[in-house]
Amino acid sequence: MERIDQLIRLQATGSPEDFASRLEISKAKLYRIIGVMKKLNAPIKYDYIIESFVYQEAVAFSFGFYEKDNAKRNYNTSFDVKQDVS
Repeated sequence: MERIDQLIRLQATGSPEDFASRLEISKAKLYRIIGVMKKLNAPIKYDYIIESFVYQEAVAFSFGFYEKDNAKRNYNTSFDVKQDVS
């Protein structure tokens, strides 16, 4: 997802077919990932003039794992993973 974000920021994705090929994924998978990003409020659209996906407004993207205490401060939702050690 970080590579996708980087190429969108650079407005250097090319067509959906080229973008998927560059990422070595199917076009369907590319659209699923973009769909997830949109559900996370990424303002992504395809610009036919420059032939690239673009952000419609300036946004920041961060993806990763954080310490639980920091996650509670920075995010509305946190997930606990419980391990069965029996």
